[in-house]
Amino acid sequence: MAFSNVEIPYGAYWSTPFTKWQGSLQHLHSMKFAAHVAKQELAKRAIDPEIFDSGVLGITINQYQSFNGAPWPLHELGATRTPGHAINQVCATGARVLFAGATEVDCGLSDVSLIMTADRCSNGPNIYYPNPRGIGGQGKTEDQVFYNMMNDCVGGHSMLQTGENVAKQFDITREELDDVTVRRYEQYQDALKDDQAFQKRFMTLPMSVPTPNFKKEDTVLTGDEGVFPTTLEGLQKLKPIMEGGVVTYGNQTHPADGNAAVIMCRSERAQELATRPEIKVELIGFGQARDKLAHMPAAPIEASKRALAMAGIEMKDVKAIKTHNPFAVNDVALAKAFSIDVMEMNNFGCSLIWGHPQGPTGMRAIIELIEELVLKGGGYGLFTGCAAGDTGMATVVRVSDR
Repeated sequence: MAFSNVEIPYGAYWSTPFTKWQGSLQHLHSMKFAAHVAKQELAKRAIDPEIFDSGVLGITINQYQSFNGAPWPLHELGATRTPGHAINQVCATGARVLFAGATEVDCGLSDVSLIMTADRCSNGPNIYYPNPRGIGGQGKTEDQVFYNMMNDCVGGHSMLQTGENVAKQFDITREELDDVTVRRYEQYQDALKDDQAFQKRFMTLPMSVPTPNFKKEDTVLTGDEGVFPTTLEGLQKLKPIMEGGVVTYGNQTHPADGNAAVIMCRSERAQELATRPEIKVELIGFGQARDKLAHMPAAPIEASKRALAMAGIEMKDVKAIKTHNPFAVNDVALAKAFSIDVMEMNNFGCSLIWGHPQGPTGMRAIIELIEELVLKGGGYGLFTGCAAGDTGMATVVRVSDR
């Protein structure tokens, strides 16, 4: 077992709705917005921000004055004396910050920690890098979001190419990808049933969206923004983005904005912070891996094997699986590698459908995984996802009666 005295108090977590690129959250500084939401969610649970003796911020896209990292949003939400740090592992940031937080608690560096993730793909920064020795002293500029999606720093390929490469590696057809995408859309509809009952287990809805100065209300969100109706007939009409390929704009995710957070603590503190103290939530395994160049969607396979090994279980013991799936290719490859039913993973939603704000993506998926396990009466759950640089991370969660 990875950690012997680390828990996530049940219900001590939250996520905003995710909104489409250049949508209803595009005007908000992602770190300040994360602090704004956290302050409200802590008050809702009657948790004093001064209880935190550590904090971790997962953020992948620079914001104005984000230089200080976690101490800024911690101060904004009321944890004015709480130290912390920032982490970036692009799409795997959600799992990485949980590992960082769990490590701090397990080694005694922290008793109660706030693990925050926040990103805004909209209006990403354009960065200038000075080069005094360049021609005429000219430097380089980089659109942090768009350019890096299209140009891998090692191979120069786009993220899309990695999806096509793994599709060829596992003999994945266009038909398989479209079928999985329709299934994922259907599963997301289950989260909307009974007036969004599943999402309201961890999401405050409707949510008031503030103005940039956080003093007034700009608009109100009733749920995720940017989820488009999906049918098999509609998907079949789309052309592959790359000639001769299988990935379309329909069977991949879309950039988004939002934030999500989790409280983590030593086991003896969990009951006082939980909304239902009788439920025990543990992180018992982590895994990381790196696949060969330009094969990013395959990296979660090895990461999952390592997380399961650390947890001391096998895939047959897992009751629920959630993935970060920027491409439907990810899920089909994972299912083929483990000989499992691709249609049974990602119940209630996934990033393929509700979007990809990078840092918070995996965090929301893990929160949904916890809630699915609670509904199923407990058991083991696996989250896994890829990240730029052909890396992947995985996390094993166990939910049980205390």
